[in-house]
Amino acid sequence: MIHLDVSPPLLALYLPLLGALLISLAGRWPNLRELVTLLTAGALLYVVAGMAPAILAPDFWASYARAPALKLAEVLPGVWLELKVEPLGMLFALIASSLWILNSIYSIGYMRGNHEKNQTRFYVCFALAIASVMGLAFAGNLFTLFVFYEALTLTTYPLVAHKGSAEAIRSARTYLGILVVTSVCFLLAGIIGTYVFTGGDMTFRPGGVFTRVLADGSLTAPTLGLLFILYMYGIGKAALMPVHRWLPAAMVAPTPVSALLHAVAVVKAGVFTVLKVIVYVFGPAALVRYGVGSWLIYVAGATILIASCIALFQDNLKRRLAYSTVSQLSYVIIAAALLSPLSITAAALHIAAHAFGKITLFFAAGSIYTAAHKTEISQLDGIGRRMPVTMAAFTIGSLSMIGLPPTAGFVSKWYLLQATWETDAPFVLVVVILSTLLNAAYFLPIVYRAFFVAEPKHHHEPHQSSADGDFGDDADHHGHDAHDHGEAPWPIVVALSCTAVATIVFFFYSDLAIGLANQLRSGLP
Repeated sequence: MIHLDVSPPLLALYLPLLGALLISLAGRWPNLRELVTLLTAGALLYVVAGMAPAILAPDFWASYARAPALKLAEVLPGVWLELKVEPLGMLFALIASSLWILNSIYSIGYMRGNHEKNQTRFYVCFALAIASVMGLAFAGNLFTLFVFYEALTLTTYPLVAHKGSAEAIRSARTYLGILVVTSVCFLLAGIIGTYVFTGGDMTFRPGGVFTRVLADGSLTAPTLGLLFILYMYGIGKAALMPVHRWLPAAMVAPTPVSALLHAVAVVKAGVFTVLKVIVYVFGPAALVRYGVGSWLIYVAGATILIASCIALFQDNLKRRLAYSTVSQLSYVIIAAALLSPLSITAAALHIAAHAFGKITLFFAAGSIYTAAHKTEISQLDGIGRRMPVTMAAFTIGSLSMIGLPPTAGFVSKWYLLQATWETDAPFVLVVVILSTLLNAAYFLPIVYRAFFVAEPKHHHEPHQSSADGDFGDDADHHGHDAHDHGEAPWPIVVALSCTAVATIVFFFYSDLAIGLANQLRSGLP
């Protein structure tokens, strides 16, 4: 039995699917194909943004309890694909839909500037990935979340393997293997366990689904703890060590895909799912009462510091950014693991803040590659004088990752520090301070090199191989000296300028994100 509707959450799911079809049909005409991409992305943002006022309404949670979920299909008796909008999903959908527009503009300059093959397939898979994100963001139960979580993995696999080289295929298999194994062996097992212990209740609700079975003794604290472990390590997209290797491996993909992985969709899907499971499946109060989730604080803290230390020694720019992402994701996890209302707000805000800062950094890395064909940090001496806009944007993104004002990263880190003080968590405070210093140690030298170190004498350098397939081409493969360059093509510069400006604007005008984050915590019992 299938129920069709044109309600906003379903329209948000249908639009990128329709866009993928139209992009495929327009593949012979690049200008039309890219126009369809931009129009679809714009229409999606319009639909998603239109839902925000209702979510921010003071009586939202009262109406949420009364409103039925939008049921799409009954897959098994009593097991439905269903959508229901809540504040955390709204925040995730707004991030993905807004950044899809800028990523599409960027992709036009990057894909054409680097003469990438299979561009139509790239845009189609990108649209399908965004559709998966919409389904994930608005999932009304665990089954729906799992379906779209897996769909996101499958639709991004061709993007990771885009170049088709042996290295790209190998890295894409690592990406697919780790994410599928963790989700099927652990996440699915946790969902099945939830179904069994709750008597078939997989519906998301503030405070969690285990309240009744914990109260009557049907579910014990050790079993609850085991289920929690299955969920946390089953959500491989959150890159909690040691299941993080897929993320650096995926850097073989073109830069717009890296931006998709790190800022728009994949890793955000991971930490979004972690936070959603903690809030709507287990419930922070239950985790505190039964002493189940404290181990996550220490694992996330270790991930933050270890990944930061690894990043410090990476000369390849995208690999340094990749390990930075592994570290930054665990800021969300460690905030969520503090299990206080303020820490839940901090976790939600860092999902948004990291998105704008990290996409800016990857856009800048791709801009450098497109214009100068440089891939290593050691090659960037003086590049800020030739590419001032790109490196100014990179500087803003770096400051946001460090957590300095006036950038988005300061907002979420400020809330995290307040939550640390509120919950009396000295370990988390030490982790935040040390990681902030490490962030500065691996970002600021790049900025210093770009603006304050003299550019080397012009000469042809031998090709340097790279662990990153995106950067593995010869420096002169476009037929000119890598030193003879200015800024990248204008779509790239426009896109990275917009994300850099948005990173600063977020510092001054973060009311929407804070409102949604506060609405999320206000629903907690």
